[in-house]
Amino acid sequence: MERSTIMPRILIIDDQDPIRRVLREILENEKYLVDDAANGSSALEMVKEQEYDVILCDIKMPDMDGIEVLEQVKAMCDTPVIMITGHATVDNAVEAILKGAFHYIQKPPDLNNLLTTVRNAMDKSKLITENKALKKAVSKQNEMVGTSAPMMEVREMIEKVAPTGARVLITGENGTGKELVAKQLHELSPRRYGPFIEVNCAAIPAELIESQLFGHEKGSFTSAIKQKKGDFELANGGTLFLDEIGDMSLAAQAKVLRALQENKIVRVGGEKEIPVDVRIIAATNKDLKKMIEENAFREDLYHRLSVIVIHVPPLRERKDDIPLLVNSFIENISQSMGKAIPKFTDEAMEEMKQYQWTGNIRELHNIVERLVILCGSTITKDDVIHFGNPLK
Repeated sequence: MERSTIMPRILIIDDQDPIRRVLREILENEKYLVDDAANGSSALEMVKEQEYDVILCDIKMPDMDGIEVLEQVKAMCDTPVIMITGHATVDNAVEAILKGAFHYIQKPPDLNNLLTTVRNAMDKSKLITENKALKKAVSKQNEMVGTSAPMMEVREMIEKVAPTGARVLITGENGTGKELVAKQLHELSPRRYGPFIEVNCAAIPAELIESQLFGHEKGSFTSAIKQKKGDFELANGGTLFLDEIGDMSLAAQAKVLRALQENKIVRVGGEKEIPVDVRIIAATNKDLKKMIEENAFREDLYHRLSVIVIHVPPLRERKDDIPLLVNSFIENISQSMGKAIPKFTDEAMEEMKQYQWTGNIRELHNIVERLVILCGSTITKDDVIHFGNPLK
């Protein structure tokens, strides 16, 4: 069920044959593909079989009125619906808009108003399609690749934990894909329509981390020339991902702990408590329990963060996933460069599986990119040995 890639397709739903005929002639003259239905039941069957760019639907029809048709269409798809109304049913048209209709036109239809409304609905339809494609591309980019036993355990944990709202601590070496786990937890949670805000605690100087997380008031320090919201506020209703939490200063840890306890924050230089509704996911490549013993990490914060712990295995413990990862990287990299997708020989793939991959997936991605750039249509074992040069 796909929209036409050549000409936009419109469905007209009206029990009056003259109205359908007039609308069809107008729209076909504008080079639209047009289908029509004389009642709601037939129209709904057509919507199940064919995806439309815009639907025009009469409000007052026997058996099933336009409002009911609208509700069922909205339950099936996100196609913009323009209601057709007589003067006596304008109130119903307003009700339809409140229930999700794009707009309404009155009978008899004014040509300019009809075409303008249809074009505006087409623009919305195009935007919906582009957003779907973008979300699909982003989702694919964030896809976790692998069918090995360790990765299946990670997936199972994500599926169990994501819907609960529990705080999660993700552990694992650098380059194992901890950020992808965090994004999957967000995308599979009830908060998926809210923001996903990522903070790399290791990349922000200690003197700025509090301002980054909690925001600041104007004049609270020399460079604070205006008020600024922090990441806790920006993530409200969504997820805040604290990456490399082990690099956070003890002072910032104390404030994060308070925010988790009270679900409130105070901006730097401010006094007002601001309520926040945020799910916290943290990640680290460090041994936090050892840091606790060394008084470098707060034990009470650790217990707040680690309601659930998900460990992401290093690549050397999931070597069966290397062919899947390589093929995924090759396809994405080649497409981004506009190149034909090269083929790895079996010997080349086996050579890739022999290395220890101390840089994990990040290192694997870099080497695959290097091979795609430097090698031809077939990547051999010698290519891997010569150009790969990973740390054994």
